[in-house]
Amino acid sequence: MKIVITGANGMVARAVHKYCRSLGDDAEALARSDLDISDRDAVLAFIGEFRPDAVINCAAFTDVDGAETREAECFAANAEGVENLAEACRRADSAFLTISTDYVFDGSNTGFYTQRDTPNPLGVYAKAKRSGEIRTFAVYPRSIIVRSGWIFGHGGTNFLSVMPQLLADGKSIKAISDSYGTPTFADDLAVRLRELAAADLPGVYHVTNAGGGCSYLEFAEKVCDVGGFEKDLLQHASHVDLKRPAPRPVSSKLACLISEKLGFEPLRNWDIALESYLRNK
Repeated sequence: MKIVITGANGMVARAVHKYCRSLGDDAEALARSDLDISDRDAVLAFIGEFRPDAVINCAAFTDVDGAETREAECFAANAEGVENLAEACRRADSAFLTISTDYVFDGSNTGFYTQRDTPNPLGVYAKAKRSGEIRTFAVYPRSIIVRSGWIFGHGGTNFLSVMPQLLADGKSIKAISDSYGTPTFADDLAVRLRELAAADLPGVYHVTNAGGGCSYLEFAEKVCDVGGFEKDLLQHASHVDLKRPAPRPVSSKLACLISEKLGFEPLRNWDIALESYLRNK
């Protein structure tokens, strides 16, 4: 396949690019310096000339707390930029896949969120991501939206990804015991993104590693178990103690109603994926 991947410097984009290249795809990974997705004219021109079979959008403004004071920048990337890519793909007759987030839900559901649940984003970041979903389907109904969350992987800079190194360095960390999600290994997510792009079946998909989900504390404890780190380094905390600027869903566990029905096998359990990640760091 001829594929364009945006957000080339990000953890997920790097995983997607590596996997696509392993399959022999003509995969072009673009950083913001190569293509600013908020620049509509540039997006239309590039996609129109390159004419890929599919575009996988991994570009995003991901500073959840920073978004509270940088709303315009957040919406430019997570809403307007996604709309620009959808429009360009419609014109080029390319499949379009964009990554959204578990944060489009408000966390009032303590079970699993599926496609039947109505989004209710809380903070600016979440609202921008939800706006990107709405704009995408309005412009190009053929699109694929993948909601994921709690993503960790090689080269990642988020808490889940850097936690093993912090513990290896003997640093104590605050691990929230009362916030829950479904961890997702970037390498496994990359495989599913490529499969969905090839299938070109429009809709909303929830993609995470299998299992019952966990709290940040449970994830950290598993890191300690596998990595041989001291659990004394884990400081138990409540989400209310951190007093972060942006509101977040207390529970944002995801499950997909349609993936298996369409022939997609469940991703391996998150704890098994975590073991793979830690042993190959």
